[in-house]
Amino acid sequence: MQKPLKILVVRFSSIGDIVLTTPVVRVLKKQINAEVHFLSFSKYSNLLLDNPYIDKVYTIDENINEIIPVLIKEKFDLLIDLHHNIRTQLLKQKLGIPSKSFRKLNVQKWLMTTFKINLLPKIHIVDRYLETIKHLGITNDNLGLDFFLTDEDKVENLPNDYVAFAIGGKHKTKILPTEKIISICNKPNKQIILIGGKEDLEAAEKIVAATSNTQNACGKYSIGQSAFIIKNARYVITHDTGMMHIAAAFKKKIYSVWGNTIPDFGMTPYLADDKSKIIEVKNLSCRPCTKIGFEKCPKGHFDCMQKIDENLFLSE
Repeated sequence: MQKPLKILVVRFSSIGDIVLTTPVVRVLKKQINAEVHFLSFSKYSNLLLDNPYIDKVYTIDENINEIIPVLIKEKFDLLIDLHHNIRTQLLKQKLGIPSKSFRKLNVQKWLMTTFKINLLPKIHIVDRYLETIKHLGITNDNLGLDFFLTDEDKVENLPNDYVAFAIGGKHKTKILPTEKIISICNKPNKQIILIGGKEDLEAAEKIVAATSNTQNACGKYSIGQSAFIIKNARYVITHDTGMMHIAAAFKKKIYSVWGNTIPDFGMTPYLADDKSKIIEVKNLSCRPCTKIGFEKCPKGHFDCMQKIDENLFLSE
């Protein structure tokens, strides 16, 4: 029997980006004789450890040098670089093995954010990730994203027929103002579960106080438990965050809300329910202002979120 191709896939962060790599490890494992290993930051290891398509997970905190001797001993045949930064450049130099890196499109994103010149290819980041293994004869299986739940992720006593609303985000300019969220929560005639981290707790408490149909789950559950809430929701409202990609993994109907970032960056919900909707304010001369996010609107008006039409969130 032919020896498996030993492959190291690298993506250090963050939640959504790691979920977006799941089609790569799945098709590697299912379409060729491969032993698939994955390197990431320690705080995201739980996103990887229960993935049946990954044979071994390596983690670091920050320093890439601490893991290099271990990886050299593994004698990998190929490195798939799905982060493509200074750390992975050093890693590739130290390992000295064949590698493939995905296209980050930094120049195109810079032109779009700085001069509003749109040369971005209409290709999703998942398909750019998959380009790195095309030379192995692998094709997209079109099964979308994966997220694997365990028994520990189960949340008891959830209401029937509820909506999950992921109210948080890593950057303030990717998050709706609390007043907007309150207005949106008053649209559906359903129970709404607010999910997010401890940093979203204050906003969630204000929302619950101003509405009659919301429950606050922010800061109370793990990522896996929040994913369980998403999986069992009627539909999901979310900003452009990791929770959006988890919702896509469960093929949910998603109302994704876009502020300073734009769908043209190629990170929309991948193969989610085809009734999903992108909610954005188009034709703003200042948008997109960044490919990532800011602590506050650089123009001071925050029109990309303030002008979101709450009526686009129709009750069902």
